Amino acid sequence: MKRRKAREYALQVLFQLDIRKEKPTATLFKRFWTEYEPDDEVRAFTEEIVKGTHKHLKSINAKILACAKNWTLERMAIVDRNVLRMAAYEILYRRDIPPSVTINEAIELAKKFGTDESGAFVNGILDSVARMAGKVDAKNLR
Repeated sequence: MKRRKAREYALQVLFQLDIRKEKPTATLFKRFWTEYEPDDEVRAFTEEIVKGTHKHLKSINAKILACAKNWTLERMAIVDRNVLRMAAYEILYRRDIPPSVTINEAIELAKKFGTDESGAFVNGILDSVARMAGKVDAKNLR
């Protein structure tokens, strides 16, 4: 439950950064955390996701685009784009989280904050990202 909450916060921060074309700074996090009072574990995981996603954004975007046939990042809904980015970060750079867990969490976030089609869209692209990265057999993700 703590990691799910952290992912929700991370999505909110990444959404803001995307809209404003900003980088994750200490000031941004300080401002963000004045609105919420998570425990240290939630706060730390949120910041890890945001900073890691931002650090690897170019390679993450490239992987997403390679898996998103006939899509550009600009055409994707902002929520979907940022759910994909943070989940791709976890799949590609976090060895402590099974890709199937990341994908399931991303689908739930997409359903909660995106459109009716967001869950299926995110699932399809992240399945491909995981397969491309050689992380898992895609049929084990569902």
